[in-house]
Amino acid sequence: MTPGKRSRQAVLTTANGAPVEVRRSARRTRTVAAFWENGTAVVAIPARFTAAQESEWVHRMLEKLHRQGERRADKGRRQPATDAALAAHAAHLSAQYFGGRAVPTSVRWVSNQNSRWGSATPSEGTIRLSDKLRAMPQWVVDYVLLHELAHLLVAGHNAAFWKLLEAYPDTLRAKAFLEGVSFATSRGWAPGEPGRTGTPWLPPEPAAATGTPTRP
Repeated sequence: MTPGKRSRQAVLTTANGAPVEVRRSARRTRTVAAFWENGTAVVAIPARFTAAQESEWVHRMLEKLHRQGERRADKGRRQPATDAALAAHAAHLSAQYFGGRAVPTSVRWVSNQNSRWGSATPSEGTIRLSDKLRAMPQWVVDYVLLHELAHLLVAGHNAAFWKLLEAYPDTLRAKAFLEGVSFATSRGWAPGEPGRTGTPWLPPEPAAATGTPTRP
């Protein structure tokens, strides 16, 4: 296949309905890249890839592009500042990920939760989020909100509960983020403390998603 030739396959689209174009290149031997070009998500892969490898890496790189888009949106998105705004946002998340089935009676910020990021009382339909979340990325706040919304549908942390949260693409990432914050806090370290230096929690966002496949 000549360099830059498009793969002939079923029409692909992103989760948001944007077209996807897969480009195979003989000059690309070890890396995979994904980027936006005139409204199309382009995934560039080595020409040697099998159909199975193409399918795997296209899916993986589209996920990376999606996460990059979410992070950029977070930077320009205002976090719900009031209880009313938080409740409205919770309703939006419930509709988007749970088909609107989780309907809380109240959602509010609280300052007296020192050991939990959020809590819910399913029998009353109430949800409370720790105001410590205000300083965190919106995708983390969304995860905590969805976690508590899920408890209105499934009380325990069983398989059915985690199945609900599979709909949110950043569940694992947000859990890891919060675990990292808890670990650091338990050792008395807080990001931004005067006189302290360290690696940022999140790396700078690249202009395009890239990856290096393992050779078969």
